[in-house]
Amino acid sequence: MMSPESRDSYRRPSRNAYNGRRRSSPSEGRDYREPRDYRENREPRESRETRESREYREPREPREPKLPQPDVEDDIEEAVAEAKRGDEKKPELNVTDLQKMTIKELHDIAKREGVKEYTGLKKQDLIFKILKDRTSQSGLMFGQGVLEVLPDGFGFLRSPDYNYLPSPDDIYISPSQIRRFGIRTGSVVSGQIRPPKEGERYFALLKVEAINLDSPDVVKDKVVFEDLTPLHPNKRLILETGAKEIEMRVMDLLTPIGKGQRALIVAPPRTGKTVLLQKIANSISKNNPEVILIILLIDERPEEVTEMERSTKAEVISSTFDEPASRHIQVADMVIEKARRLVEYGKDVVILLDSITRLARAHNAEIPHSGKILSGGVDANALQGPKRFFGSARNTEEGGSLTIVGTALIDTGSRMDEVIFEEFKGTGNMELHLDRKLMDKRIFPTIDISCSGTRKEELIMDPEELRRVWLLRKVLNDMNPIEAMELLRDRVAKTKSNAEFLMSMNLS
Repeated sequence: MMSPESRDSYRRPSRNAYNGRRRSSPSEGRDYREPRDYRENREPRESRETRESREYREPREPREPKLPQPDVEDDIEEAVAEAKRGDEKKPELNVTDLQKMTIKELHDIAKREGVKEYTGLKKQDLIFKILKDRTSQSGLMFGQGVLEVLPDGFGFLRSPDYNYLPSPDDIYISPSQIRRFGIRTGSVVSGQIRPPKEGERYFALLKVEAINLDSPDVVKDKVVFEDLTPLHPNKRLILETGAKEIEMRVMDLLTPIGKGQRALIVAPPRTGKTVLLQKIANSISKNNPEVILIILLIDERPEEVTEMERSTKAEVISSTFDEPASRHIQVADMVIEKARRLVEYGKDVVILLDSITRLARAHNAEIPHSGKILSGGVDANALQGPKRFFGSARNTEEGGSLTIVGTALIDTGSRMDEVIFEEFKGTGNMELHLDRKLMDKRIFPTIDISCSGTRKEELIMDPEELRRVWLLRKVLNDMNPIEAMELLRDRVAKTKSNAEFLMSMNLS
């Protein structure tokens, strides 16, 4: 151990003692020299010590930009003009338009665009390949779809042409965009998209151009659907289109429909409910073009879906009987969420559902069992989802209206169907009963007059029209259903309109 005397006499060597010696590491001394490659990039000590600060440095004279040579400039202009001519030759591709095309039309586009190895691809994969090839050549594109927000926070824009099924040409939307604009499931979002980068699988949304056919800035000012004030229907949906459409004219007289109606068509098998829905859809499309019409087919046959798509101008969304029950629920949830968002924006929406019984069956098969089973094997909590769907129909004070016309099956031999009908029996404000006896005699429409009617019909009918309809009901209710419908059909067919028929009635 060092003594105090020796400690006092000990002196650290001066810095000059280390001059000229090179340390191998910073730990061997403070005067560690930097490696040569770092020292060579530094200024000499003289210039660093005599250098002026930035604020007192005199400004340098700007250098003249180098202009391209005349021949190079001509080449640039020619290249730009050629690129513009190439863009003009190629028509604009829209994702929504491609999804509505047939396979043959897509093959023609792929051949025209020079897409390689497109034969044998499915429709979704073919669209994805066309879009990716075009975007790799020309850049950005435009896309639109209905948003489905997943539990992880991000979402995808699904296409109604695929019944909201996940597909390769779905458009990814980031959580930051969803939070920024406050977008929720069911919103119709459109904007610029880009192709997938390396390692990505989906197209991505770059810029939101519109939400629910309106400016994105308007979203935050809209009232949530659950907070809208529900009202009775007070605006009528006219179904009468011509003298020969007897079914629609009879419905206008006996069971008028208003905007915001919650209607239930009670139908035994083979009574013409699908044809009746087609006629209702065509009447609404013709007389009320401002209404957004959606037809939802749950657990139906594929050929009926095709017939409905070709015979109506509505947006047809389907989940056929060969799909799982979870698929039925997903489709119905997407449709009702889309309708709710449109109502928040003041739109009038009509949903024709076939059928609410099969939707309830799907919920009963998928919902976790609560242990409380009703008669017919229906779980006590299974009908909560279908009731939420059907109960969304309403006329609102601050927004638009949502009209739902759903069919309920009876006389199928299933106790479950009877229980489901009984649960929905008092929830609607319009009921239309179809009679199997009228169908057996081929008397159309097969409407049971005494059991059918609309609540608060005085709000959507003219007072004089309402008075004459009540007198008509008094006469028809004294007859049996077959005689009453035969009489009404014959009298209506002799006139050109319902107004002429009501005015021709003898009130004495």
